[in-house]
Amino acid sequence: MNTDSRLIAFSRLLQIMDELREKCPWDQKQTNETLRQLTIEETYELSDAILKNESNSIKEELGDVLLHIVFYAKIGSEKNEFDITSIINSLCDKLVFRHPHIYGDTSDDKDLLKVNSEEDVKKNWETLKLKEGRKSILGGVPRSLPSMNKAYRIQEKAKQVGFEWETKEEVWTKVEEEINELKEAIHTSTNIEEEIGDVLFSLVNYARFTNIDPDAALEKCNNKFITRFNFIEEKAKQNNLNIAEMSLDEMDKYWNEAKLYERKN
Repeated sequence: MNTDSRLIAFSRLLQIMDELREKCPWDQKQTNETLRQLTIEETYELSDAILKNESNSIKEELGDVLLHIVFYAKIGSEKNEFDITSIINSLCDKLVFRHPHIYGDTSDDKDLLKVNSEEDVKKNWETLKLKEGRKSILGGVPRSLPSMNKAYRIQEKAKQVGFEWETKEEVWTKVEEEINELKEAIHTSTNIEEEIGDVLFSLVNYARFTNIDPDAALEKCNNKFITRFNFIEEKAKQNNLNIAEMSLDEMDKYWNEAKLYERKN
C-alpha cells in the first residue's frame, strides 16, 4: 500500500472535487469561462502573499490556485477532452524534454548548449520550445499578461538569443535617450503616448538588467504611497480638517511626517 502523504492528500482533493461537482449547485454551474476571472484573482492574491512574505498566506493561496487547476481538469474530463492524469503526464513529458542535461545528453543535439550555468538552461529552453513547434521566441508571451510583466518577459526571451546590451551603463544611456525623446515629443505635442511607452519599456529593461523585478518594485511603491496618503488622511481627521479643502503645502507637510515616521520604524 502506498503511504506517500503527498499522493494521499492529492487523492483526497480529487475526491472532494468529484463530490462538489456532483452535489454543490454553485460548483455544478461553473465553466472554464466563469472560472477564468476567479483564477486571475487567486493568482494575484498569491502574488500579494509572496510580496508580503507571509508563509501561511502563501500556503493558503497556493491551495486556492491548485483547486482551480483541479477544477479545470474535472471540467475537461466531463467533456472527454483531458483529465488530471493527461495534464500531469503531459507536463512530465515536457519537463523531461526541456531538461536534456538531466534526462538525456545535450551533445546529441548540435543546437543545444552544454549546460554549465542557469543562462545555458534558459537558452536551451527557448531552443527546445522552437523545436516543439513554436514559431517565434516571443510566441510564448501571453497577450493578456499585464503590460509591465509582458515587457519583462519579452526582454528576457530576446536575451536568450543574444539580443541584449552588454553593460548596465549602455542600458541607462538608452533610458536617457528615450527620456530626451519624450521631452521633445512633449515640446512638439506629438507621439507623447508612444514616447512614454518607450521610456517605460527602457526602465523595465534597466530594472531587469540590474536583477530588480519592476512589477514588484512598482507594487512596493504603490503600497508606500497608500501608507503615506492614509497617514495624511488620519492627520486631517485628528485636526478636524477636510482633506479635500487642504492645500498642497498642508498635505505635503504631513507627507514628510509620514516619511520620517517610516524611517524611525
